[in-house]
Amino acid sequence: MIKNARFIAYILGAILLFGACGKPDPEPQPVPEPVDDNIYQFKVLDGQGDSVSLSTYEGQVLLVVNTATQCGYTPQYTDLERIYQAYREQGFVILDFPCNQFGGQAPGSYDDIHDFCTANYDISFPQFAKINVNGPNASPLYVWLKEKKPGNIQWNFTKFLIDREGNVVARFEPNANMTAMENQIKAQL
Repeated sequence: MIKNARFIAYILGAILLFGACGKPDPEPQPVPEPVDDNIYQFKVLDGQGDSVSLSTYEGQVLLVVNTATQCGYTPQYTDLERIYQAYREQGFVILDFPCNQFGGQAPGSYDDIHDFCTANYDISFPQFAKINVNGPNASPLYVWLKEKKPGNIQWNFTKFLIDREGNVVARFEPNANMTAMENQIKAQL
């Protein structure tokens, strides 16, 4: 019986020894939530106050611009509309965000601003509700844009170029050469 007890102890010891030498099962790791770090994560308000997901524009090249109707740069609407018409069939869209933060140059309601832009510049690209681009009430979209291409917005008609994957690829200050900007848009198409 002692031989059997030793044999059983030997077997149990071997089982424990071999079991301990094997790799333990790894502990399950939490699967991180996917984080979209692109423009498609944002929602904005249209002129009627309805929420619009920017994922609507997924796969297109975007130019995001803060605008004003009474600014020295307001005539840029002419070039913006021309560029939009030239490339929209290739998947290019301009997203217009009126902003009254700079000298009160975008007064009035959305309807006032939109009527002015369509009557004077015949714009046909999407125009959204008025926003702030700087300060504590800045639109989350603009907070993100400024993180990607740093610096506060200095004036109206600052533009951000977004590639087809929703990434910011360029920033153009209001006085930037429109032909150079158009060339960068074409490169993304």
